Amino acid sequence: MWHDLEQLADRAQSVLRDHPLLLVLLVLAGTVLVARLVNWLLARVILGWARRTRTELDERLVELLRRPVQVSIVLVGLGLATPLLGLPDHIQWATAAALWTVAILVWTAFALRFVPLVLEGLSHWEERYRVVEPRTLALFQNLSTVLLAGLGIYFLFLTWRIDVTAWLASAGIIGIAVGFAAKDTLANLFSGVFILADAPYKVGDFINLDTGERGRVTQVGLRSTRLLTRDDVEITIPNAVIANAKIVNESGGPWQKERIRIKVGVAYGSDLQAARAVLLEAATEHPDVCAEPEPRVRFRAFGDSGLDHELLCWIDEPVLRGRVTDALNTAVYEKLNAAAIEIPYPKRDVYLHWAEGHAPRPRKDGDG
Repeated sequence: MWHDLEQLADRAQSVLRDHPLLLVLLVLAGTVLVARLVNWLLARVILGWARRTRTELDERLVELLRRPVQVSIVLVGLGLATPLLGLPDHIQWATAAALWTVAILVWTAFALRFVPLVLEGLSHWEERYRVVEPRTLALFQNLSTVLLAGLGIYFLFLTWRIDVTAWLASAGIIGIAVGFAAKDTLANLFSGVFILADAPYKVGDFINLDTGERGRVTQVGLRSTRLLTRDDVEITIPNAVIANAKIVNESGGPWQKERIRIKVGVAYGSDLQAARAVLLEAATEHPDVCAEPEPRVRFRAFGDSGLDHELLCWIDEPVLRGRVTDALNTAVYEKLNAAAIEIPYPKRDVYLHWAEGHAPRPRKDGDG
């Protein structure tokens, strides 16, 4: 029996040597079977394990891996089968380069889908790195796309033995020329990247600039930032300018609430407890004044004309500051008047002195 098997094996080897195309077909068939088996393992076994985890990232990773893995196994089989055909060297090299090209394209496409998926998962992760946040997600996705596409093109050049030195030198010269010609635009672009990464403000925040502009941030782009003022006027500020400006973010801090200050003075001799009660009553009666933190009154200083007080209270969002300040000023004035508490104002007494013998001449009738 063993002798018959040995004869059968020798006869098969002889047939395969005489018919290399048949050997190639067998290798390809085996490769396809292996690819199907690996795909079954990924779809049934590994994907089943991934579905038991808390996150969906590994499950989506397995789904993305199925096609590249299958194609890679088939490409390996084609790479093993090509030398069996006895083709000329230049044709074998071109075939191998073509197979590598397909592999690079397939895995680049996989990376272009997988990296944004990872970045999206990081942006929603509670313990994420602070730079990768929902508002900076688009920036990192675009940068990763450009980087991966550039790497893919670079490896394609290497596969086809294209010298990239001249291309890189040309790109450097072009980059220098573009940098000089569009230095302001590039400055705005880099500043936009730094703003998105550092996040001194975000869309929806109320900010004040050292140049006097105040408004709600409506858009943070790579080139400029847009503010909508209280006059419903949109201001576009280049990122290079706003990146070097002093920014007061009224919506920053532990919450969006903002404290407003109402400065008022009462005359010397006034009942301080009554004045304090009047100021607190004006604040607590207004619906837009927060109950927590509660309003408070501070006696700040002994002024030249009166006792300087300050009413401190909080509002839910900065956009209410002007309206609430107007209402509180009105209420404080009316309540102080009703309580007969004087609001002082500067007064000056003028004394006239003249030397003896230079008294004013009495006016006579008919004098002009």
